[in-house]
Amino acid sequence: MSFGSFDRGSSHNATNAEINMVPLIDVMLVLLVIFLITAPLLTHSISVQLPQASAQAVENEKKYLDLAITLEGELYLDNELVALEDLTATLQPYSAETPQPEIRIRADQETRYELLAQVMSHAKASGLARLGFVTRPDSTTAATPTP
Repeated sequence: MSFGSFDRGSSHNATNAEINMVPLIDVMLVLLVIFLITAPLLTHSISVQLPQASAQAVENEKKYLDLAITLEGELYLDNELVALEDLTATLQPYSAETPQPEIRIRADQETRYELLAQVMSHAKASGLARLGFVTRPDSTTAATPTP
């Protein structure tokens, strides 16, 4: 940092090319003070003594509907044969349950995508929104551990 000099022979109009660090240090100190004030507030918790109870915890049993699609295009809902046209009417009573069951679709690997799209469309039309696909793990990826 350059300050004025007592030498009258030098040029006083020279440009100062140094960065003034004082405002940057002021901002850094303000941020440090804010951090020091707010950090203890983030970890503050209220200690509460909870009462003891002898009741067991309530467990909601998740219900699943297994929908199997064979290579020939046959649909089996919980091991019962269902026609594609009747799928919406068959699934509709399940949409009124709380919580709604999840439909687990087990389709043959050669099943046409068109049939899967129709099954998903019928499930949506019946009011069920939770769908899942059941697959088996690949033997090449299952044998190699992930880092």
